[in-house]
Amino acid sequence: MSGATLKLEYGETGLEFDIQGLNTKVLRPRFIEGLPDEAASFQEAVRHPYGSKPLKEAISAEETVAIVIPDITRALPSHRLLPWVFRELEHVAAENFTIIVGTGTHRGNTKEELERMVGESVVANYRIVNHNAQDYDTMAKAGTSPFGYDVYFNRHYVEADRRILMGFIEPHFMAGFSGGYKAVFPGAANLDAIMEYHGYGNIAHPKSIWGILDDNPTQEHVRAAGSLLPVDFLVNVTLNVNYEITSFFCGDIIEAHENGCRFSKDTAMVSVEDSFPIVVTTNSGYPLDLNLYQTVKGMAAAFQIAKPGGLIIAAGRCNDGIPEHGAFKDQLYRFASAEEAIEAIRQPGFKEIDQWQTQKLVQILLKNRIQLFSELDDEAVRKGHIEPIHDIREAIEAELEKIGKDAPIALLPEGPMTIPYVKSR
Repeated sequence: MSGATLKLEYGETGLEFDIQGLNTKVLRPRFIEGLPDEAASFQEAVRHPYGSKPLKEAISAEETVAIVIPDITRALPSHRLLPWVFRELEHVAAENFTIIVGTGTHRGNTKEELERMVGESVVANYRIVNHNAQDYDTMAKAGTSPFGYDVYFNRHYVEADRRILMGFIEPHFMAGFSGGYKAVFPGAANLDAIMEYHGYGNIAHPKSIWGILDDNPTQEHVRAAGSLLPVDFLVNVTLNVNYEITSFFCGDIIEAHENGCRFSKDTAMVSVEDSFPIVVTTNSGYPLDLNLYQTVKGMAAAFQIAKPGGLIIAAGRCNDGIPEHGAFKDQLYRFASAEEAIEAIRQPGFKEIDQWQTQKLVQILLKNRIQLFSELDDEAVRKGHIEPIHDIREAIEAELEKIGKDAPIALLPEGPMTIPYVKSR
């Protein structure tokens, strides 16, 4: 490629490194310009939605409304979207709304984080609750999944007259694509149900992978549980690398979501002729690279085109740690090797929060080596069976000394926003 440096999406500022003289192939999603007038496009999308009434007609003035949004680890521009939703529903009083932060198994968000996510005015004027998947006192039963387990959702969601789900659509390393019902399941669900659908068999299934909806058992669990209660309106978007909205997919939750997934697949999936001995990836920068748990996604994207035994170099800021909450850190540190970890997780009696992320990481480690450029302490990274590095170019050159100076290198500067795959597969 031309030029001496490449900018990797890293934290909020990006990270540039020298690629001069390297045999590189840069893989990115097809860039789509942001909508010229996002607010006008939103209005058009919710007034002429996919397969449902317009948003304004779907909710009456006296009804209570639960709106589920993603937490701080997702890049949804809720601070722009929510005021547009409230403007469209101006006939509904502010006190009739409850905004539920769909944390899934993540930690709750601080007031400062909420103000950044949704804006100070929304925090000041609307009820906002952080979902807690382990606090059953804050939940109510929605029903029993067709897969045989009870599903509870946040009580505000269950008891609301109307329900709106918000999110953005991108390829997802387990569920095929994000968006749709994922906002509420796992976003606002109980831990036991989350554990069931994240079980070893579902995560290990070959169709629980990027870009596949049909016959994907993870997505099937998401939709089965999510549909236990009616969803009255979906607001999903797609974003470009600048976090600009490129399209809206609003209305009926299945029809809008599937149209969005087709759009996302067409822009994000990139084919290559063969796998690579070195793949450099990111985790799409802030907010997705806040911690190592999330950075597994970028590694999983690189894994799709890494040669067996090859090297994956990931750049993820991880300024929120591994993190300290959840069991991911404990699982990484507890097991002496990837082989020991996968053997434990596959046992029928093993059931721990975050095991799915550990499972995905060790599946990669069983076939590839991983190096990480981050803000984490070196020893913390090593204890997680990953090699810390402090200079990406130096790490590449050290590997090239072993395998040949002209070995091809794949670069994923936008991480899991790009989903590469080998054509023959």
